[in-house]
Amino acid sequence: MTDREDDRDHRFSEGAGFGDPYEEFDLDPPELDVDPSKVDPVDSRVVSDLLDERQLSDAVDAEELLEVGLGYVEINRFEQATGTFERAARFAEDDGLEQEAWVNKGVAHAELEEYDEAIGAYREALAIDDASKHAATAETNLAYALWEFGETTEALEHAERAVEVDERFAQAWYNRAFFLHERGLDEEALRCIDNAIRLGMHDAPALEEKTRILEALGEYDEAEAVAEEANELRERAEQRLVEARDGRE
Repeated sequence: MTDREDDRDHRFSEGAGFGDPYEEFDLDPPELDVDPSKVDPVDSRVVSDLLDERQLSDAVDAEELLEVGLGYVEINRFEQATGTFERAARFAEDDGLEQEAWVNKGVAHAELEEYDEAIGAYREALAIDDASKHAATAETNLAYALWEFGETTEALEHAERAVEVDERFAQAWYNRAFFLHERGLDEEALRCIDNAIRLGMHDAPALEEKTRILEALGEYDEAEAVAEEANELRERAEQRLVEARDGRE
């Protein structure tokens, strides 16, 4: 990873983090099931109005608020999402739900590049329970936010902590490999990226990261082979997107 801008799309957020990395973002809340006979389904303003109605209810349900926040994320209304997730956390009576809300609040702030606020949200999540099922995600996302905020040493510490919390969390191994590679610790980085791939992160970004690490180690022949595999996977993914688009037309 030599170009920070090129890296922004993926990695800390893929698989666990902002794309599919945040598993919590993969839900489709029922509020998005708009009647197309009454509302143009592409009108995101109408969708957000429906979401706002849910927030005005006298009976505050933290789980429903969490779904509302996820709905905002689906339509890229991240500012509204941050406030909704915070309300969900404040009203949650269950520690797990509260922690999930804080993690998602951090994700929404990170999407807005508000890394200071994201760091605070992840720390709130970890203060609840630093060994729960959401803790590894919080640690991984905190590492990313710290890195973007310029706290590179602490970022690596939290990337390592994520692996300790859940040694089968592929995204955590991937992020740790990234940080180690950035600091020139490429032998350890190679071990980490291999773990990420073995645990299911066998995709183009992971293979491209492995290619960079191998090149840094002078393993050019292997790096070339891995790069070719990464290109093949990327081409297949692009072809699937084209086929899916054609199928909708």
